[in-house]
Amino acid sequence: MDVAAIKVLFEEHKIRKVKVGGFDVDGVLRGKYVSLDKFWSAVESGFGFCDVIFGWDVADVLYDNAKVTGWSTGYPDAHATIDLSTFRVLPAERDTAAFLVDFVNKDGTAHPACPRSLLRRMISDAATRGYQPTFSAEFEFWVFKETPQSLQEKDFRKLTPLSPGMFGYSWLREEQNQAFCHAILDEMQAFDCAIEGLHTETGPGVYEVALRYDEALRAADKAALFKTEMKSLAARHGLAVTFMAKFNHDLPGSSGHIHQSLWSSARPGAAPRNVFFDDKADAKLSTIGRQYLAGQVALMPELTALYSPTINSYKRYVPGVWAPLTASWGIENRTCAIRAIPGGPSSTRLEYRQTAADINPYIAMATCLAAGLYGIDEKLEPPAPASGDASSRTDLAPLPRTLKDATALLAKSERAHKILGEAFVDHYVRTRDWEVRQHERFVTDWELRRYFESI
Repeated sequence: MDVAAIKVLFEEHKIRKVKVGGFDVDGVLRGKYVSLDKFWSAVESGFGFCDVIFGWDVADVLYDNAKVTGWSTGYPDAHATIDLSTFRVLPAERDTAAFLVDFVNKDGTAHPACPRSLLRRMISDAATRGYQPTFSAEFEFWVFKETPQSLQEKDFRKLTPLSPGMFGYSWLREEQNQAFCHAILDEMQAFDCAIEGLHTETGPGVYEVALRYDEALRAADKAALFKTEMKSLAARHGLAVTFMAKFNHDLPGSSGHIHQSLWSSARPGAAPRNVFFDDKADAKLSTIGRQYLAGQVALMPELTALYSPTINSYKRYVPGVWAPLTASWGIENRTCAIRAIPGGPSSTRLEYRQTAADINPYIAMATCLAAGLYGIDEKLEPPAPASGDASSRTDLAPLPRTLKDATALLAKSERAHKILGEAFVDHYVRTRDWEVRQHERFVTDWELRRYFESI
């Protein structure tokens, strides 16, 4: 996609305004409107974007421990470059184009805190080995008959769900909410976030989508943009959605599974092939596929903070809610952290099930890819596949059950620093340490109800 092609698209869609943005460490899309003149100038030379987006948390509170930016640097502009290949038209603003940006340093190298740049680097590492990674994401999300104002007024409690009761895969509920369901399918298709499947899950007002697979960077773009656009779409229907890992202790959590495979890099006269597939191997999984899997299993505990980034992520890590509790894999076994899915030459893949809907797709996919390539480089062999309930196994490595423990494991992981880079891991650890400390000082409703009168 070049400037000439974009100008044709602007004319075709009668574009009069542009919105540009990039994702921060928490997966929040930070952006702004720019004029057409400003846009064309930025296409050529980039533009400045205040780097405070890497110096504050999800609630815009400034970190007290960041090194990439802060009071000491004066929060200068980071250099943002527009990725023209991400062109989209905003569904609710038909005269407005949208583009994603990458953040770079003054010398042109990737900004150490930019999640999209991290994934780009991992894709480049795969390419040097002759592989093209293909990914897709599945998200569960809860839908409420609420507005931003009513959420605040109710203090996020006693919310009214879109539909009552526990009714997974409900043909009836989908038909009863057909206008909303069709809006999701149609708008996401137009927004280049095509959906392969949409259905209700078990719980009041909960849905699941499976996004169509794509090469890794586009897959992450689609996953991250879907979460953002879904909130906009819901608001236009008088609804609100959440992608929290677990918004209610009495109800199931929200998964965010990642499907992945490696394909051989295209060569003249040869079509790419799925290097995970081996028709004669157990589970149809080739030696390369097994090594990739082994790397993910081996590094899973120490990389958990990257897959499960919030305090709330770990509320899902309890028995009986479909979240894996051990570093495990199995063949078509949904109690495992990784499910190997035997299929044909195009469909054999791995499903990473440790992750929830609160992931930053760029970081989660980059981490999956880095761990898998580590396994290939080291020629690792996975443990035997687990059968039955893998979470009840005491012979498998347990996953950390709090963000504090997960962050401590990541901080001391030499392998994480090696495969993901010192600068990124250092910044990420600092942000998660901040998140833990913010939580530790907070008095919860549970504590008030339990101790206020009795102690």
